[in-house]
Amino acid sequence: MATFFLVIIYLAFISLGLPDSILGVSWSMMQSEFGAPLETAGLLFMTIAGGTIISSFASGAVLKRFGTGIVTFFSCFMTAGALLGFHFAPSIFWLFICAIPLGLGAGAVDAGLNNYVASHYKAHHMSWLHCFWGVGATLGPVIMAQFLSGQHSWRSGYLAIAGIQFALVVILFFTLPLWKKVGGNNHGIGDNDSENNNSVLNGADAKKRKPMQIRGVKLALISFMFYCGAESTMGLWGSSFLVNVKDISLDAAAKWISLYYAGITIGRFITGFITLKIGNRTLIRMGQLLALTGAALLFLPLPSTFSLIGFIMVGLGLAPIFPCMLHETPSRFGQEHSQTIMGYQMAVAYTGSTFLPPLLGFIAAHSTIGIFPFVVAGFVAIMFLGSEKLNATLIRNDFLSEKNKNSNVI
Repeated sequence: MATFFLVIIYLAFISLGLPDSILGVSWSMMQSEFGAPLETAGLLFMTIAGGTIISSFASGAVLKRFGTGIVTFFSCFMTAGALLGFHFAPSIFWLFICAIPLGLGAGAVDAGLNNYVASHYKAHHMSWLHCFWGVGATLGPVIMAQFLSGQHSWRSGYLAIAGIQFALVVILFFTLPLWKKVGGNNHGIGDNDSENNNSVLNGADAKKRKPMQIRGVKLALISFMFYCGAESTMGLWGSSFLVNVKDISLDAAAKWISLYYAGITIGRFITGFITLKIGNRTLIRMGQLLALTGAALLFLPLPSTFSLIGFIMVGLGLAPIFPCMLHETPSRFGQEHSQTIMGYQMAVAYTGSTFLPPLLGFIAAHSTIGIFPFVVAGFVAIMFLGSEKLNATLIRNDFLSEKNKNSNVI
């Protein structure tokens, strides 16, 4: 029963990923139809992400009041309706109207399912959960590319994806009774690896400090912000870069973006197994270095084939970073404040998704989209520096903690 129910949760995360990657792929054709400026895609993206931030902040109270099953069902229904609205939208104004429920629904599903899996299933399922988001994010551009190349219609692509979402809504409706049944029977099934690690603060010290006063929290927030900035910027502006700078056709660019998301998907599937052997901090560092290398291939004067390799490398590099950073939270900052800090991290992550990609669009509209790979590399570099400084802080804190213990023994 628990395994079957986990499949339902994975399907829900596929639906979460489906809409995330199609705006950037379809924007070139949408822009031409509506006669909109380039940076409008960034504003649409910011509207969706803004709704996600709002629903994430409110998700705690909403989930407590209605339960994860009900919230997931209505959130998926909301996103399906919003995608259908994109199909029928007669103007840019209506795209912005539909972007609001699309973001609100996505944020509630994301926060609710992450918390549910963390509470009821083992740690490696966190990587696989985000892997299934990648399945949706990979399928989205593939589906859209078929309609762009065949019917030259972005509207039909949105209609098809809305249909998939509504099919999931039906499945969620008939499985609503399982949420309380399975959840009630599986409390404690999740393991808590952070108990076996040293945290920055423990016991009485943790209770005395506010979360933002704990050393390293701000560095962690910086890492989350620029991770999501890099990931979202790749998905939103990658197609425009390939079409306008690398002279690649629109449908081919859409397929290349799907390979970027495929890199994230495959990487997270593999990460689920690797976490059994290699620690989170090592995986985070390796992923950041691989993403930096992939970004470098994009701005070097190399044949277009290397750009494809660069997109895949960035996807593979980003794959382990987000789930590993989430799973590290209790180990980094202690159990006392981990839930609060987790909320801060998710909010800041969505803030990065909201503002950093539109910032690139604004600058590119007044210069050139050719700055895309330099901006992506810069985001990854800032994330890497913040993460490494955080690791140094944690090592120093562990050393001081061990030194204090030895002094007390003496």
